[in-house]
Amino acid sequence: MINPESGYIALSILMNFILFLIGISSIHSSFANPTRRKSKKGLLLVGLVLWQVYILIIGKSGILQDFSLPPRVLIFLVVPVFLFTAVFLVSNRNNAWIYNIPPHWLIFYQTFRIAIESLFVFSVAKGILPALVTIKGYNFDILFACTAPIVGYYVIQKKSYYRSLALLWNYLGLGVIASIIFLFVTAIYFPHLYGGETSLFPKEFGLYPYPLVPGFLMPSAVFIHILSIIQLRKGRQI
Repeated sequence: MINPESGYIALSILMNFILFLIGISSIHSSFANPTRRKSKKGLLLVGLVLWQVYILIIGKSGILQDFSLPPRVLIFLVVPVFLFTAVFLVSNRNNAWIYNIPPHWLIFYQTFRIAIESLFVFSVAKGILPALVTIKGYNFDILFACTAPIVGYYVIQKKSYYRSLALLWNYLGLGVIASIIFLFVTAIYFPHLYGGETSLFPKEFGLYPYPLVPGFLMPSAVFIHILSIIQLRKGRQI
């Protein structure tokens, strides 16, 4: 059986690498000055590495094993990365680098959610996750992720109304993520909704590498969805 802990780490490394490659491609397309290119690439690399180090420190500290309110996972992981996403993308929404990313790349990126949802199933077998937050329960994210190659191909071919379809698909993806966040939050902090008296998650869920899920993997999907929406809504020829 696949070890989910190794799986989350390996998947996070892979997605960081893919994000870095997307960033490098955009930087090369957007900046002609070699010095500025080097500076931007260094900033991107440092930002990705520092966030992973932060998640590692928080995940090893044990602070996320306290499931009392206020929710520490939201305070220390989800809120900071969502604030960064909002500020960064809003402040850069008119910059050329956004539009120099091939739009289908941002669609295809979401296929990684097939892997994470599969790891969720293995985590249930290990007793780390309750079944209700997986495809065995009320989490249907893997079905959404399976549509990414189809929508991505549709965007490449620039079929009729491809922008509208891609926009609708991105909004649907954000809605699916919102429903998953609701599942996790209620299963941890309001277990009585599912007939439980205590959190449906064991304390081990607060230890590394599991914080990679709310601290990086899920937020990266949100970041790419919003980036794609900004790109598509501007109406430039892509």
